[in-house]
Amino acid sequence: MAGTLFAYLPYHEPDILTILTQSSFLFLMNVVNHVLDNLVYCGLLGQVFIGVAWGSPGAGWLGTKVEETIVQLGYLGLILLVYEGGLSTNLVSVKSNLWLSVGIAVTGIGVPMALSFSLKKLASATTLQAFAGGAALCSTSLGTTFTILNTSGLTTSRLGVVLTSAAMMDDVVGLIMVQVITYLASAVSSFSAVTIVRPIAVSLGLVFVVLFACRFFIRHITISINIWRKKNPQGMIDRALHRRDTTLLVHSIILFGLVTGASYAGTSNLLAAYLAGAAVSWWDAEVSLLSSGGRTDVSTENKDGSLQTEQTGQRQLQAVTEESSAKLHMIDATSHRPCQADELESTEQNKARRYEHDSGRDNDDFTGLAIYKTYYLAAVEKILKPFFFGSIGFSVPITHMFSGFILWRGVVYALLMASGKMICALWLVRLTFRPSFGITLSKLLLRLQSWRRAAVKSSKANSKKPIGSEENPSAAKSGTSELNNGSSLPKPLSLYPASIIGSAMIARGEIGFLISSLAESNGIFGLSKSSSSEGRSEIYLIVTWGILLCTILSPISVGLLVKRVRRLQRKGRNSDGNSDPLGIWGVT
Repeated sequence: MAGTLFAYLPYHEPDILTILTQSSFLFLMNVVNHVLDNLVYCGLLGQVFIGVAWGSPGAGWLGTKVEETIVQLGYLGLILLVYEGGLSTNLVSVKSNLWLSVGIAVTGIGVPMALSFSLKKLASATTLQAFAGGAALCSTSLGTTFTILNTSGLTTSRLGVVLTSAAMMDDVVGLIMVQVITYLASAVSSFSAVTIVRPIAVSLGLVFVVLFACRFFIRHITISINIWRKKNPQGMIDRALHRRDTTLLVHSIILFGLVTGASYAGTSNLLAAYLAGAAVSWWDAEVSLLSSGGRTDVSTENKDGSLQTEQTGQRQLQAVTEESSAKLHMIDATSHRPCQADELESTEQNKARRYEHDSGRDNDDFTGLAIYKTYYLAAVEKILKPFFFGSIGFSVPITHMFSGFILWRGVVYALLMASGKMICALWLVRLTFRPSFGITLSKLLLRLQSWRRAAVKSSKANSKKPIGSEENPSAAKSGTSELNNGSSLPKPLSLYPASIIGSAMIARGEIGFLISSLAESNGIFGLSKSSSSEGRSEIYLIVTWGILLCTILSPISVGLLVKRVRRLQRKGRNSDGNSDPLGIWGVT
């Protein structure tokens, strides 16, 4: 009956045109991504351009409802992409490079904001319009950043850790800017300091809550669970914790619980996703659910807070082996005959296997990254991530951007915004003030940290062990101890680390388009709310050029740099050389 409202969605078979349009959209995004990734590590750009062509800015083949669905699924892919970045995070490296990341983030926010006021001369913009343009271009695209790092293989390197931390801080500032622009558009009289302070306070609060919960709550719960498992080796809890789907459930609850809480609290759900991944990574490294079968001495800590479960497990396994060897030479007291070696060997092998099962030595399949690769990775890489970058293409008003007045101003503005982020590279560049003196900004920060540590060390001079005596040998071998001591930081071997940092920070994306769209729809850029949807203000189009060109320039430049670095690394290995153009920034 016409006009009847259904309480359900009647099923209709999609027509062949819909099937061909949507399947070609997804298929081509994966093909182009594969080709460009193999060439210059920037397959995401092809996905953006296909989004422009298939979406509303181009042919409009997908339709508005389908585009809205793709945007939603793409954002889910972004959350999982950031979560994967958290899983790959080396927390020790994050801590040792924290102030360097803060310096890069502050530079990457402040300089573009300052340069954005060039719009006052470039396009006769007001101070508020120039501020809104800078707000749209002060953030760094997390989706683009993590994709670049994953494609280039730099995610777990020290360079990747610094870049990830700085981009995450920029994302928090971007969230603040979204709220600031919204309040500015509504009414100047309603704007207050709470608008800025609240998101900052909530973001910092979320970080401290996660750190506190991991250190003082989750750790002790894990130890208690392991003790219970030790006493009940075949109990329900023990059996459940040896199932991968249980681990998947726990990790998913952590991820979407934090994302939900952060969204309602008013901070970035991408920050929450990153913290969830980092928490799971810490859980794997420090207090794994399957570590040491619940021994109470698992809480013995190193200097950096890590647990000595592996050493404890090795001692237990050695004890089992020694006991097995002794039993092979025992005489059975009842029958006065030697014990059968094969029977004892079989028994002890079963014990060893049972020990490994209890102690979690086979827990590589239960780590956060292993669970992610098994259950999430295929869907994210082939469907959700292409949807995300394709949805960015939906936001590009390509048909309005090629008038002469808009084009050259947009290019100039984009170059200014790119140079504003490129200045972040100075933190890794050796600056020479006179021939006999030179220092890097990063080294200066790390040297200040070393002085602070020296003061703490002197106050603990009567302790049994000197600070640093329990440092992880593998970390020291890879250069962690060198970074923790600013005075021993080696000179940069080349400009490649600085160039990669600066080029990767140029990337804009989802948050930039969101802020500029809010400013446009709320009339800040000069378009009134009552204007037609087809109209676009000139300042909005110039800002869009800045976002689009920076989004294109970043992955291309990083891809070319990484390709060059990989070629130099292979050349050095083939010639038996040990020099790496990335130096200490390339180690994991």
